[in-house]
Amino acid sequence: MGCQSTSEKPPSIAPADRTPDWAQDAVWYQIFPERFRNGDPSNDPTRQTLQRPIADVPASWRPTRWTRDWYEQADWEQQMGGFYDGVYDRRYGGDLQGVIDRLPYLDSLGVTALYFNPVFSARSLHKYDGSSYHHIDPNFGPDPDGDRQLIAREDPTDPSTWHTTAADSLFFVLLEKAHARDLRVIIDGVFNHTGRDFFAFEDLVENQAESRYADWYAVNSFDDPATPDTSEFDYTGWWGVKSLPEFATNEASTNLQAGPKQYILDATKKWMDPDGDGDPSDGVDGWRLDVAEEVPVGFWQEWNAHVREINPEAYTVPEVWEDASGYLEETGFSATMNYHGFAFPLKGFLVDHAIEPSRFAELLRERRAAHPPRVRRGLQNLIGSHDTPRLATMVVNRADTGYAQPERFDYDNGAIVDLRKNPNYKVRAPTAEERRLQRLAVLFQMTYVGAPMVYHGDEAGMWGADDPDDRKPMVWPDKDYDVEDDHPYGHDRPADPVAFNENLFATYRDLISLRREHEALRRGSFGVVQADDARDMLTYARTHPADTVLVTLNRSDAAHSVRVSLPDSLRRPYEILRNVPKNAAARLQQNGTVLLLEVPGHTGVVMRPDR
Repeated sequence: MGCQSTSEKPPSIAPADRTPDWAQDAVWYQIFPERFRNGDPSNDPTRQTLQRPIADVPASWRPTRWTRDWYEQADWEQQMGGFYDGVYDRRYGGDLQGVIDRLPYLDSLGVTALYFNPVFSARSLHKYDGSSYHHIDPNFGPDPDGDRQLIAREDPTDPSTWHTTAADSLFFVLLEKAHARDLRVIIDGVFNHTGRDFFAFEDLVENQAESRYADWYAVNSFDDPATPDTSEFDYTGWWGVKSLPEFATNEASTNLQAGPKQYILDATKKWMDPDGDGDPSDGVDGWRLDVAEEVPVGFWQEWNAHVREINPEAYTVPEVWEDASGYLEETGFSATMNYHGFAFPLKGFLVDHAIEPSRFAELLRERRAAHPPRVRRGLQNLIGSHDTPRLATMVVNRADTGYAQPERFDYDNGAIVDLRKNPNYKVRAPTAEERRLQRLAVLFQMTYVGAPMVYHGDEAGMWGADDPDDRKPMVWPDKDYDVEDDHPYGHDRPADPVAFNENLFATYRDLISLRREHEALRRGSFGVVQADDARDMLTYARTHPADTVLVTLNRSDAAHSVRVSLPDSLRRPYEILRNVPKNAAARLQQNGTVLLLEVPGHTGVVMRPDR
């Protein structure tokens, strides 16, 4: 039988209990599985596995060649219409074997924790439309047909009938191999809504009010058998999207209905303690929770208590785009994806140059102070993700005036970053100077308070607008890619070679190594030493009892000389530890308590006490 919840109202979870120690030292790497690496072409998706009805997919459909020009349409896509009419039906065949094969690559980059977008059974490329939560998608594993036959023989609500599919087994192998490399793993939980082929919803559609799952979904009206030519069946879809039916809440809207809640708790336990022996070391290390604020708080309180009952060191992080400080206290999550306190202000300062260094420092202080120190150090500091343009493309399209969403600096404003709404959004590769700004942003990311997160491919030099362009197949050094010269609307654009960017990868690897080497960067306090608005320069310190690091950023495109007066707590001789970019010729002299710095444009300097 399923695991039962321990109480109706779990106790609040203090920061010391909800933010694990390891998460404060993490360097995260986000993997979008379908687009990371095809390690086993034999399990590639077929027309039958797509989200769209097979009758609507041309018979000539085939998985898309990994190295194809992103905007070039295959014959079957042209039959469907324009670029955006067929791109969501593309499949490239990324799978778990591809991730396993590339674990040495992740080791070489230096990341310490992996966040996977959904890996559970679903028809879409992104898997946010789950068919179930208790099995890995069969096409991510070695035996899709065999897995589906096993799944068909189960009672999904009875864990004692659940089989371990080939895809499940391979996921457990991935966990074992990742853990052997000291890589933590968290996975996406999508517990607000499902796909229409989720087992409970399929039964509901067929049996209506007589379904055993009749109370699982937010049904507005059931079909009336007395009107066979008309369907009155109606339900609530996430943001009105009927392909994503929402789970029902209890009458008070304080929790999910008992049926879906229990199923989620059971599935959670399966992935956190696969063999059920009470030792969670063979399971996932935590969860990222999609659209968490749309699920009742009472459910999250119960779920977080359940998670920590299985593994007290688990890390749970909700997708919250605004200030989440009060929400974390209320729900018991470990930390949040730090859009509000990190990504938004970084875009305003280092990408768009829209705010002065002093205002940037003040925004950081205000948003950092909203969280207790332990939570603060565990925040996921991302710049871009599968939901936003890539960092490189943010830089290419930077703008400093006329924000429609000034609080966000138009971060991921769909009216701007979605080519379907703004065909003039630039899709070209970054210039060398724009790459310098990308490096400067990554330097700040790796030296700021909180756990940095890299979206897969940013370190390889990938660029792309908002969804779907931020979900191109990963660029690998062992593959030869077509030149990207097409445009979805036929606009003129440069012919951009697509290749793994070794120099940029070296920058990411070096800065990740810097963070891992210095406890001050992971655990130390943060203080602004000097915000120089006239020169567009910012100097800050990360300090720990046994370690100090100073960083100066010159976001101006001009070289500047600056005098930085050190407070008493930092008065000692310093030396340059890193220039970013590496070939920048920054110079440091010191006159007692004053640093004399010459810094080229779009350059960062990392300093440490002279040894």
